[in-house]
Amino acid sequence: MLKIPCVLMRGGTSKGPVILASDLPADIAERDAVLLALMGAGHELEIDGIGGGAPQTSKVAIVSPSESPDADVDYLFVQVMVNERRVDTTPNCGNMLSAVGPFAIEKGLVNAQHPVTTVRIRNLNTGTLVDAEIQTPQGDVSYEGDTHIDGVPGTAAPVGLTFLNSAGCKTGKLLPTGHASDVIKGVAVTCIDMAMPMVLIDAASLGKSGGETPAELDGDRPFMARLETIRRQAGAAMGLGDVSGKVIPKPVLLSKPAAGGTIRARYFMPHNCHKSLAITGSIGIATATLIEGSVANKIVAPQPGARNNALTHIEHPGGKISVSLLKQGDEIEKTRAAVIRTSRKLFEGDVCVPEYVLSEAI
Repeated sequence: MLKIPCVLMRGGTSKGPVILASDLPADIAERDAVLLALMGAGHELEIDGIGGGAPQTSKVAIVSPSESPDADVDYLFVQVMVNERRVDTTPNCGNMLSAVGPFAIEKGLVNAQHPVTTVRIRNLNTGTLVDAEIQTPQGDVSYEGDTHIDGVPGTAAPVGLTFLNSAGCKTGKLLPTGHASDVIKGVAVTCIDMAMPMVLIDAASLGKSGGETPAELDGDRPFMARLETIRRQAGAAMGLGDVSGKVIPKPVLLSKPAAGGTIRARYFMPHNCHKSLAITGSIGIATATLIEGSVANKIVAPQPGARNNALTHIEHPGGKISVSLLKQGDEIEKTRAAVIRTSRKLFEGDVCVPEYVLSEAI
C-alpha cells in the first residue's frame, strides 16, 4: 500500500487534497494513476477514494518550490474527472489556489511574516503569477476570521489573491479570435482568454433567462448538447484544437443582474453548471465587461452607473463574487484582477493507494 502525505483543504468554494510534488511519482503517467486511485475517479460517488463526487470536490493541488526567480512556489492544478478515469491539467483553479499559500507556509516553503505573508505563486498550468496574502499573526497561519464568501457557510480568515498576468494564459491573446464578438452556430459569442479560456454567451440567445438553477440547466439535455457544440467550435476558433476531451474553454451564460450586481453568470465546467463560480472565470467575465462590443459589455452597458467603480459584482447560483480590476493605462491586456477568498485545513495525514496502480500506469 502506498501512503501519500496530503492535506485536505477547502480552497474558496472548492475542495481537494494539497500535496507536495516530491511526495508523488515523478513520472507523469504514474502520478496521474495515483491521483485517479486517490480520488476514486470513475465512479459517480468516488466511493473508493477521497473525492467528493462533484467537479468542485474532485480537485488536486500539487505544490513545490518554484524554479522561477519571480515566484516562491509552483502550483500545478489537476482536475480529476468524476465519472471518467481521466485527469486534465490544462486549466488553472483560482479557488484551490487560495489553499496553496497557507499550505506552502505550513510546509516551510515560505517563511511567515507578521501579520500578513505574501506568497508569490506561479501556476504551472497557465504560467500565471499570483500574489496571495495570507493571515499569519505572530508568524503562524490563521484560518479563523470574520470573512464570509458566498457558497461557503460561516466565516474564515481572508485570503487576498491578485492575478498579475492573466491575459492570454493559454492562447497568448486576450481575444484569441481577434474579435470582441463572433457568431457560432447563429449565436453571438465572445471568446476570451483571461485567467481561463471561456466562450461567453447571452443566455437569452439560447432561450434561457440566466436565472435557472444548475440542476435545471444540467437537466436540459438538448440545451447542454447545443452548448457543447458551440463550445467545441469556439475551442477550434481560439486555436485550442479539438477540445472534446478538454475542460477548456468553459462556456458561460450571461444575463442582466437580478440582485443588485453588475452581471449574472452561469458557469459550466464544461459539462455541469457550477453551483457558484470559478475565480478564474470571474476574472475573465469582469474583464469582458470592459471590452467594447463583447457579449458582457453589451449586457452591462445599458445599466446606469454599472461601471462607475473598479468593482464588478457577479451574481452566481450561490450568491455574488466581487472582482477588483486595476487597469494599467489603456491596455486591457495588462489589467490586474484581485479577489478575496477564504480557505480551511480539513485534515492532514496519509492517503492510502494500492501499489498495483503504478503497474497500470499508461
